[in-house]
Amino acid sequence: METFTNLLSAIEGVVWGPLMLVLLLGVGLYLQAGLRFLPIRKLGMGFKLLWQGRTTAKGEEGEGEVSPFNALMTSLSATIGTGNIAGVATAIFLGGPGAVFWMWITALVGMATKFAEAVLAVRYRQVDEAGDHVGGPMYYIRNGLGRKWGWLGGAFALFGAVAAFGIGNTVQSNSVADGLGQSIGLPHWITGLVIMVLAGAVILGGIKRIAKVAGKLVPIMAIAYIVCGLLVLIINADQVGSALGMIFGHAFTPISAAGGFAGAAVAKAIQFGVARGVFSNEAGLGSAPIAHAAAQTKNPVRQGLIAMLGTFIDTIVVCSITALAILTTAWTSGETGASLTALSFNEALPGVGQYVVSFALAVFAFTTILGWAFYGEKCFEYLFGVASIKVYRVVYILAIFVGSVLPLGFVWLLASVFNAMMAIPNLIALALLSPVVFQLTKDYFEGRPVLPGEDLNK
Repeated sequence: METFTNLLSAIEGVVWGPLMLVLLLGVGLYLQAGLRFLPIRKLGMGFKLLWQGRTTAKGEEGEGEVSPFNALMTSLSATIGTGNIAGVATAIFLGGPGAVFWMWITALVGMATKFAEAVLAVRYRQVDEAGDHVGGPMYYIRNGLGRKWGWLGGAFALFGAVAAFGIGNTVQSNSVADGLGQSIGLPHWITGLVIMVLAGAVILGGIKRIAKVAGKLVPIMAIAYIVCGLLVLIINADQVGSALGMIFGHAFTPISAAGGFAGAAVAKAIQFGVARGVFSNEAGLGSAPIAHAAAQTKNPVRQGLIAMLGTFIDTIVVCSITALAILTTAWTSGETGASLTALSFNEALPGVGQYVVSFALAVFAFTTILGWAFYGEKCFEYLFGVASIKVYRVVYILAIFVGSVLPLGFVWLLASVFNAMMAIPNLIALALLSPVVFQLTKDYFEGRPVLPGEDLNK
């Protein structure tokens, strides 16, 4: 086991090394430039479509299983998680305040990536044996690039099905068990059992039930966390300007040690800012388009405009709230991860802040488990057919309890490797299918209809 762990560590150092970060940012910048920065320019339009998308859009025929709004909520349920609380704190602890700036850059670039992913997911989705719309990287690789690329789609599906058990399942239940154990002394096994039962009741109902729960729970939890975070910033209003100055200033200059902070070079700020930004919003990993493929829409670009909001909300809004709360309070305390975020909230809201963070972490992790259950089962379905879904769901639900009671250093490592392995096939497909994204977007804004069988990959 030690040899295997060392091997995985070596692989992780490669797949999440500078080349991967350059690939993620490079493809995103290429898409952003090719779209003439449309995801940023049309941000307001995206929010308008999101509001309209609470039900099937006017003029749509209702193809798909969930509303465009709930498709985004399902996507957000998987992305708004431990990365927004623990990931941001870790980025600041290791890379300094400047890491936040690079998280923002990653998000602005990632908006184009997420837009392209959703456009392709809807464009190349298909109906499975159960009559449901399915899509995502494995389908737009096979249907967009041709059958000869089917092996690459299969590789993505394999990596996605395995990764779901790590970052989307056991890691989440373990984080909640640890958090509640430290804050209120609740035994890990009780936490695991409760989460398993609650999540199981939702997961067994499939995408419609997952989307329905996500559509209700995600907006409530996100707004509640943002309100509490803003309250912390109001209390520390005199420090906000200084915090912003550190973010921009140390994005390009090193920062020396202070208090429990060990100091960081610019390279570390870039490395941890980009890595934690991607970990949080998942732009480029290829997970979110699996949810957007089920949206009730027949226009890929409309869903793309809604999908890109996921990256904006996750990183520009929620992660920024966490970062500023930390930088205006306890960032030099020597704490890291969720403990640093909890300490920062508790300094501004004594006796309350740590419980706010613990509860938010629990709800965020719970919805992440739901979102990734859908991602994992669709990857498994691609490999083994519709009949395999029930087996996958049962095993996935049982893994929740296992994750809550076992040390997960190895699982974290395995999940990290498979997440990166997911990104590689997806980024290749995004680059090769970018002409389709550009043409569909141009046609949409020029009002030209695109026929379902029309070949745009020229």
